[in-house]
Amino acid sequence: MDTLILSRIQFGANISFHILFPTITIALGWVLLFFKLRFNATGDMKWMEAYRFWVKVFALSFAMGVVSGITMSFQFGTNWPGFMEAVGNIAGPLLAYEIMTAFFLEAVFLGIMLFGFSRVPGWLHTLSTFLVAFGTSMSAFWIIVLNSWMHTPQGFEMIDGVAYATNWYEIIFNPSLPYRFTHMMLASGLTVAFLIVGLSAFRWLLGDRSGGVRATIKTGVYLGALLIPVQILMGDLHGLNTLEYQPQKVAAMEGNWETQSNVPLLLFAIPDEEARENRMEIGIPNMASIILKHKADGVVPGLNDFVTEDGEVMHPPVAPVFWSFRIMVATGFAMLLLSWTAAYLMLRKKRGPEGIPTLMYYAMVPMAFSGWVATLAGWYTTEIGRQPWLVQGVLTTKQAVADVPAPMVATTLIAYLAIYALLLTAYISVLFYLARKAVDGDLPRPRTALSGQAYARNVPAE
Repeated sequence: MDTLILSRIQFGANISFHILFPTITIALGWVLLFFKLRFNATGDMKWMEAYRFWVKVFALSFAMGVVSGITMSFQFGTNWPGFMEAVGNIAGPLLAYEIMTAFFLEAVFLGIMLFGFSRVPGWLHTLSTFLVAFGTSMSAFWIIVLNSWMHTPQGFEMIDGVAYATNWYEIIFNPSLPYRFTHMMLASGLTVAFLIVGLSAFRWLLGDRSGGVRATIKTGVYLGALLIPVQILMGDLHGLNTLEYQPQKVAAMEGNWETQSNVPLLLFAIPDEEARENRMEIGIPNMASIILKHKADGVVPGLNDFVTEDGEVMHPPVAPVFWSFRIMVATGFAMLLLSWTAAYLMLRKKRGPEGIPTLMYYAMVPMAFSGWVATLAGWYTTEIGRQPWLVQGVLTTKQAVADVPAPMVATTLIAYLAIYALLLTAYISVLFYLARKAVDGDLPRPRTALSGQAYARNVPAE
């Protein structure tokens, strides 16, 4: 492998590891705010029990996200100097906006949220929880702005190979931003919903029938059941936007080689880029045309339109995009089936979590990380689907890569992968360790009130 492919794998490994944790903290901050508001309104201790457990998960995830984010940002200089040289006038300010408007906000109020609940008034702790949740969402916004601009760039001009901003409004609110940002926020919500369901199901199977577990099972199931159909709709709208601005990506997602009408929706195929055809196709007739053009004879672009006269391929590698898209969709439908079935069983005869059979709880535990699977598959579809461009129509990946010896990149790649495997194993182990400790009742109680006098009224004197 040469420096280019190794650098791409290395950055892909870094972003894959990093994105796991913001995907949790973005939505989990808002879920924690929901728990806190419910406790403030009702004084019911089950909501504070839920808050106390899941704020630990938030803290752990936040720390992992910060550390992995720093490592990722280094690679702009070490592996991809051409990126900042060409578009740094746009990328630099957007990253700075993320630090100034989001990261500082999170850093200031995170300490109060984690450690101040027994030291500050209840309203201030609730406000801190809100501001941390708002900060994580703002951080996601600015990162998605930059990523969306790389896919659908506008509001700039190129002078001597360097991009200069001409309209910041157009840069920030570029054509794909609304779809990407909404899609990502919903993905975060689903990731958290199924993480909550999975860990709560684990505690339920260990015999924990506390009010906090009952509350989190209901919250996770209903949140997942509510968000998944919205995500499916948003995914369709996002696909239509991608068809307009990046038709080669959609062609790779569909495995469609020739521009034609009546294109089937391929459920299975083995794309062969050398022969420029698919093998072993299994599909639904006309369905791709119906989904993308809303009519059976709609014309869908083909990959062969993106090969230059001299044979240069200007479309992404087909197999990774084709399969990652299907993994994302399949995971989404598994989420739909599980959440809707569980919601129905809980609502039937108003039995709550007892209405869910034990076998389904066993299925919920591995689904705790289904949001990660869907998110990574979606990101691979999006980012590999942009190749060979780094900034669509402006800068190719080959133009931005550093002139570094391939063995040096390979060495650091191996080191990254080893460390990430260790950290990910430790992270998942700690999550289940916290769940087991909660079952054993080993989570410490604060010595003073958490929210005004509400905590004191609900906890006997010790």
